[in-house]
Amino acid sequence: MITIDGSHNEGGGQILRTALALSLCTRTPFRIENIRAGRKQPGLQRQHLAAVKAAAHVGKAEVSGSTLGSQQLTFAPRDIAPGEYQFSVGTAGSTTLVLQTVLPALMLASKPTFLTLEGGTHNTAAPPYDFLAKTFAPVIGRIGAKVQMELITAGFYPAGGGIVKVTIQPPSGLGRLELTSRGNPGGRTARVLIANLSRNIAEREIAVITKRLSWPPSSLKIESVSSHGPGNVILLEVESENITEVFAGFGERGVRAEAVAENVAQEARRYLASNVPVGEHLADQLLLPMALAKGGVFRTLPPSRHMQTNIHTISQFLPTDIRVRSEPERTCTVEVSV
Repeated sequence: MITIDGSHNEGGGQILRTALALSLCTRTPFRIENIRAGRKQPGLQRQHLAAVKAAAHVGKAEVSGSTLGSQQLTFAPRDIAPGEYQFSVGTAGSTTLVLQTVLPALMLASKPTFLTLEGGTHNTAAPPYDFLAKTFAPVIGRIGAKVQMELITAGFYPAGGGIVKVTIQPPSGLGRLELTSRGNPGGRTARVLIANLSRNIAEREIAVITKRLSWPPSSLKIESVSSHGPGNVILLEVESENITEVFAGFGERGVRAEAVAENVAQEARRYLASNVPVGEHLADQLLLPMALAKGGVFRTLPPSRHMQTNIHTISQFLPTDIRVRSEPERTCTVEVSV
């Protein structure tokens, strides 16, 4: 059994989710201590428990320590059981983080899996549905993964109530990912989703995006969506020949709409100026599927602490060599050798 220190580096929930995913894929039991020690509220919170529960069902696992606030957990999978599952995260806990926990193992399964996930679909500090559907799923599709996603209902914090359906088909084979160039530029789209809030909020955000990015008016859209509670998210889509990147800014109580738009516009401008294909968040999330396939190489921005922590966690389960090589103009090349 592997023992993992949940306080390593940034000490967040990603250590737990990566460990659960790789435990399922390799059938390796593990014990994790100091769970989320780097957070204001350490230990397992509801959305982390939802990920543990989902992984336990998929892997027919024996689990101990899966209680609210627990800082220790033991997880021992027996086998992967593809099939039809419905997982409710509760309130507005992130459905996308639960999906990322079980997806790698189900991606390698011999039969299809059909998931219904209920909870938050657009959460601060988690990849929104649109990022997984338009960026992550198409990129891992290039190595052979077959993932289809559908948003039934949007779920925002704190009401939640979102529903996402996911179909995962067995791959015909997994290959190597080469993503070192964006290729020719494509379209640019700014979408502001608004639910049960004044349209004026979205209009103020669009005004900032127009000023900061100078995208044509035809590419700026305000969409009213159905949801159980109020919510607002800005989604900036940057299309290129080889990849579509999505950047998100989430409206929060007490934060001006202009500030939300300024922050996400700055993130998109930094990406566009770098000329790398892979953004900071995607870089972190590509490591695990590449390590399970045949490796590969991609260019990205300087590694975040999140990415460095993920590299360390992967090394606990797999003999994979992940090297990050710095390049001029604050970019880097990441090579995964298996």
